[in-house]
Amino acid sequence: MPSPSHLAANVPIIETERLKLRGHCLADFAASAAMWADAEVTRHIGRRPQTAEETWSRLLRYVGHWAVLGFGYWVVELKSTASFIGEIGFADYKRDMQPPLNDTPEIGWVLATQFHGKGYATEGVRAAVAWADRHFGAGQTACIIDPDNLASIRVAEKCGYRKSQVATYKGHPTSLFVR
Repeated sequence: MPSPSHLAANVPIIETERLKLRGHCLADFAASAAMWADAEVTRHIGRRPQTAEETWSRLLRYVGHWAVLGFGYWVVELKSTASFIGEIGFADYKRDMQPPLNDTPEIGWVLATQFHGKGYATEGVRAAVAWADRHFGAGQTACIIDPDNLASIRVAEKCGYRKSQVATYKGHPTSLFVR
């Protein structure tokens, strides 16, 4: 069995004033599973709490993105306590949506409920976007947001994303933002 630090290899570490973004490791699974099992967290993302099995698949997708594509999701930690507070990053999920994202990297963010409303999402997304500007160059990035998720729409707009159009994903309307 690989050591927990093995999974976080080759993932850049990003630090902000209050946050550390780092690669996932096995030790993050319990906190991630608890976050994704929270109905408040998933209200606008998937519309239902996730099982531990679904979260395990998600964690492996995150690690796989870094290994195969050179980008992915980071764990978001509070620097002051080293506590897991959420996940932020870029992915290419090959979503079956209209209009399609094609190969445009898609940014996403999620924080455990007790960390909502403290500015952490905006701080972390800004840091991830700055990394993307260096990594992807002039290429466009996108995000999809449930039209009712006003907090995430504010984060996206603060970080330079603008609503492009309404898309359809899994039969539901979703707002497509681009930067």
